[in-house]
Amino acid sequence: MAAIARSHQSRALCCSGSRGRSMQYESLSGYITAMAATPPKGPMAIILAEDPTEVDTTLRHHLQAGFRDVLMLAPEGIDLPPGLEGQVHRISHDTHAENSLVTAVNRLIEAFPGLWMYYCFNGEYLFYPFCETRTVRDLIAFHAEERRDAMLTYVIDLYAEDLDRFPNAVSLENAHLDRSGYYALARQDPENNWHPKERQLDFFGGLRWRFEEHVPWTRRKIDRISLFKSRKGLVLSPDFVFSDEEYNTYACPWHNNLTACVCSFRTAKALKTNPGSRWEINSFRWHNSTAFQWPSQQLMDLGLMEPGQWF
Repeated sequence: MAAIARSHQSRALCCSGSRGRSMQYESLSGYITAMAATPPKGPMAIILAEDPTEVDTTLRHHLQAGFRDVLMLAPEGIDLPPGLEGQVHRISHDTHAENSLVTAVNRLIEAFPGLWMYYCFNGEYLFYPFCETRTVRDLIAFHAEERRDAMLTYVIDLYAEDLDRFPNAVSLENAHLDRSGYYALARQDPENNWHPKERQLDFFGGLRWRFEEHVPWTRRKIDRISLFKSRKGLVLSPDFVFSDEEYNTYACPWHNNLTACVCSFRTAKALKTNPGSRWEINSFRWHNSTAFQWPSQQLMDLGLMEPGQWF
């Protein structure tokens, strides 16, 4: 999978799989009904487009990763980018409703059990170890062989270095990230006298940590279970963990497993567009900022994702 850059936007997509049924749907219910007779085989990428920012590159990145079914959930006014009409299912959706993405994911889990799924917002890009040469289908096959039905991902904040040039903090060519400042705390179990949960941690860092005064405490975690296998009765909660506790673990009991990153402009964009923080932030750059080069190796070198037994 090649690095994301604007010069690659017109390049031919390198993913396979039939997308002949790609259409536009008036609602998520309409999509589910249309797919009932011949359900998607997956893996499925569910991308919620909150605004037009980097919708094109987000879709292309995940198509190039090898997702067979890519769904764009978008409100009126956000159309499929040119050239992707036959590649992506566009579904009309109220993306600004409370817990809009979580609600959509749970409906798709119920509709299509047994399917590997991934979810993100526009301006977010999935990276996993060696993703330049291995598809997401390779990743899932290996992970499943280790008897894992879900994968922990860390949301790594990206931001433009120069906010005068890029006032919404989004620039692929000028992207930076924090090379340190990440930490984890034990995830306590309120149903077990607040003892730590086995193999579960809450992870923090990035812009949500550095600018925490502008971020509600319930939204400061950077961990998501973004890649998972759906099944009947499984429910995703608004803090991006699942009703099945094993899905929320960072590794199996025997050894370290693969983890991945979702490199995201979403927090930076929100901090620079929300009225409460827009004028309080002149720069996201600090002494631990470094340019993001867009390879998976950089993320592994920084310790932001774990290859585990992945070869």
